Amino acid sequence: MEQTFTGSFTQQEPIPEDAIAAAVAVMRSGRLHRYNTAPGEASQTALLEQEFAAQTGAKYCLAVASGGYAIATALRAQGVQHGDPVLTNAFTLAPVPGAIASVGGQPVFVGITPDLRLDFNDLADKARASGARVLLLSHMRGHLCDMPALMRLCDDLGLIVIEDCAHTMGADWDGIPSGRFGAMGCFSMQTYKHINSGEGGFLIGDDAQAMARAVMMSGSYMLYETHLAAPAPDVFEGIKYHTPNISGRMDNLRAAILRPQLADLPTQVARWNDRYRTVEAGLADTPGLRLIPRPVQEHFVGSSIQFLLMDWSDAQIEAAIAGCTARGVELKWFGAAQPKGFTSRYDSWRYAPAQSLPGSDRVLRAIVDMRLPLTFSLQDCTLIAQIIAQEVAKQHQG
Repeated sequence: MEQTFTGSFTQQEPIPEDAIAAAVAVMRSGRLHRYNTAPGEASQTALLEQEFAAQTGAKYCLAVASGGYAIATALRAQGVQHGDPVLTNAFTLAPVPGAIASVGGQPVFVGITPDLRLDFNDLADKARASGARVLLLSHMRGHLCDMPALMRLCDDLGLIVIEDCAHTMGADWDGIPSGRFGAMGCFSMQTYKHINSGEGGFLIGDDAQAMARAVMMSGSYMLYETHLAAPAPDVFEGIKYHTPNISGRMDNLRAAILRPQLADLPTQVARWNDRYRTVEAGLADTPGLRLIPRPVQEHFVGSSIQFLLMDWSDAQIEAAIAGCTARGVELKWFGAAQPKGFTSRYDSWRYAPAQSLPGSDRVLRAIVDMRLPLTFSLQDCTLIAQIIAQEVAKQHQG
C-alpha cells in the first residue's frame, strides 16, 4: 500500500511563549499605538526597528502594516509617479505588480531564466526600451540572483533598485544581507514568512531623505523623533509639510510578538534549510524533474522548494500534482491557466499592460512549488520527497 502524508502545509509553529508574554504586557498597558508611550519610554515598534536595522546593517528601518505597503512606500519614496514604467520580475506574486499599480506606475515584466532568476539580457533590453528608472526586484521564493553583477548592470543602466525580500529575510549573498544591495529593501511578516505577526512589513535603507519621506508617509505625524532607527530630526524639516500621510504604521502588539522571533531567526533559518536539503536530496535523481541550482554564494532560507517539470504536457503535470494531492502532499503549479490561492503569473494581472515573454512562459508553466513549514519533521520531509518522486516518475514513464 502506498504511503500518504497527513500533515498540514499551512500550519505554522505556535508563537513563542516569550512573544506571547510580551504581547500580553502590551495589551495590559492599553498602549497599542506606536506613539502612545509613557514619558521616556521607547515603544515596542521603535525597539523592533532598531533591532532589525542592527541585524541587517542598515542605517534606517521603518516597521509598517504589511510587506505590500512597504513596497508601495519605497516606490513613492523613490519618486515613482503616475504613469512611470517600473521594471519587475515576470516570476513574482500579486503584491509586487499590485504595489506598482497602487502608486500609478506601469509594471514592465522582465523575463526569468530556468534557474528562476532575472534574465539580465532581457533586463537591459527592457530598461532601454521602456525608459524605466526603477527596478523592483523580487527575490521570488527565496532565489537570489548574482547581486554584485546585477548591481553593476543596474548602475550602468541608471536604475534604482528596490528589493522585495518577502521570501529572503535572513538570507544573504556572499555575506551581504538580502535588502542591502538596492536603495531600499522591503520585508514581510505575514504568517507564511520567516517571522510571523499575521501581517507586517519592514522597509530599510541608508538614504536619509528617502527614509524620512517613508516615515512621514507611514503616518508619523510630527512624532518622528520618537523613532530609534529613523533619520535625524533635521532631515525632516524640508519634507514634513510636503509629504502626504498614507497611514500604514505597525502597532506595538505586533512588534512585541515579532521581537523574540527576530532574535531567534538564525536558528529558524538553519531548521528550514535542514528541511529543504532533506527534500532536495530525496528528489535529486527523479526522472523528468529538474531542481533549481543554489549558487555557493547564496545563503538562502529554505521555507519553500521549487522544481521544474520542463516541457511536460498540462495533462502530465496535472496528473502528477493530483497524485501527490491524493497522498496528502500539497503542491502549487504556476502553469495553471487561472490563478489559484497565492499562485499567479505576470499575465494574470489585467491592470498591467500585456506583454509577450515566450521564454519565461516555458519556465513558468513548468514551475511546481511547495511550502516547507517548520511544523514538518525531517522524517516528514523524507516521506514527502518519496511521494513526489514516485508520482512524478509515474507520469514521466507514462
